[in-house]
Amino acid sequence: MKRHYTILVVDDEPSMREVLRLRLGQWGFEVAVAASASEAEALAAKASLDLVLCDVVLPDGSGLDLLPKLRGDSAPRPVIMITAHGSIDAAVEAVKRGARDFLTKPLDYTKLKAVLDDAVSEVEQRSSLKRLEETLAKGSGLGPLIGDSKPMLDLYELIDVLAGSDASALITGESGTGKELVAHAIHDRSRRASGPFVAVNAAAIPEGLMESELFGNEKGAFTGAVSARPGCFELANRGTLFLDEIAEMPAPLQPKFLRTLENGRVRRLGGATENAFDVRLLAATNRVPEEAVRDGLLRADLYYRLNVFTLVLPPLRERKEDVPLLVQHFVGLFNRKHGASAAGVRPDVLALLQAYPWPGNVRELRNVIERAVILARAGWIELSHLPPYVRRPDDAGEDLRLPAGLTLAEAEKVLILQTLKEADQNKAEAARRLGLDVKTIRNKLKQYGLDGR
Repeated sequence: MKRHYTILVVDDEPSMREVLRLRLGQWGFEVAVAASASEAEALAAKASLDLVLCDVVLPDGSGLDLLPKLRGDSAPRPVIMITAHGSIDAAVEAVKRGARDFLTKPLDYTKLKAVLDDAVSEVEQRSSLKRLEETLAKGSGLGPLIGDSKPMLDLYELIDVLAGSDASALITGESGTGKELVAHAIHDRSRRASGPFVAVNAAAIPEGLMESELFGNEKGAFTGAVSARPGCFELANRGTLFLDEIAEMPAPLQPKFLRTLENGRVRRLGGATENAFDVRLLAATNRVPEEAVRDGLLRADLYYRLNVFTLVLPPLRERKEDVPLLVQHFVGLFNRKHGASAAGVRPDVLALLQAYPWPGNVRELRNVIERAVILARAGWIELSHLPPYVRRPDDAGEDLRLPAGLTLAEAEKVLILQTLKEADQNKAEAARRLGLDVKTIRNKLKQYGLDGR
């Protein structure tokens, strides 16, 4: 027992009150006693109580009728009912009204100790949950970013510095670390916050449409261009343009993209005039930028233009102290989304979530918690609500062994192909396990020359 918990004993027999006061005191409890329903109700309203042990039959009423007042409203305290007249019907009614457990006299003290230990565990869980919720309510993070670990605090500091300038920045990090959230945080704190935030994923747009997406087009500029439309530079005017997966932009398009950035003017496809724009550019990639340049995926001059500042997002496995906050944040988020009322995760579940390596990072954790909330609906999230590969990571598939000297891109390929194998080539399941979207999996397979599989 981490601290002394206060328990209220409600019983009309003086000898029983005294025996319980002595026994519970030996177990480390602070004990308050009441001989009647009215006394108990007054104590429950005024005293700071953690648990209650209450007789069903009282001189001035029924313990079952008293039960709601003993439990309280905001943070229900565990109540264990006791009686010399035990029956199945009474036990069912007690549990229906919110009792944690039901014991009969003469008391089995071994069983009582086990029941109280379990109740104390729930009190500790609720106390921990309350602290997490208070931390989240006070704002443990920066905008949409959650976490107060050292890597995240360092990141917040750099975001604040960047927000005060108009410099371009390159945001790097593994898939699922929250690169777009970082871009949003920079935009929201900048002088452009009242302007548009336009996000484009270069890996998700077919190569033939990328140029039109970026620069816009006039009517009739190409087959299917039935009307004129602005491109992203025009849409993001006086705001921020976020270009995700910059290294996936077709190589022939990168010089035009760079020239547009340098000139501050854009010409639509099929257009004769150039229009000025005022855009702050933020770009992101899950590749190591220098390797993308070396492999010919990203032009060196474009990289240098973007790389005024570089923000490196830490993978979740390097900031596991943030997992409890993230879990509770996602529980609240998905309770609201799905009309559920899950309280949080059990301590053994949280320990498992903190031990898991999270190859898909925060996105994977988010998906796992959404699944758990839907399955749990109410009460606590249990181990059974987690996917099998998280519950038993050692049994999720073959060990993945990477030889020394692999580049990040090569290691990524091995991981994706191995995950596809374990998922029986189911791209949606592989994407879920990796914390990616299916389009990214398809684009990667196309890049590997395996898009037909």
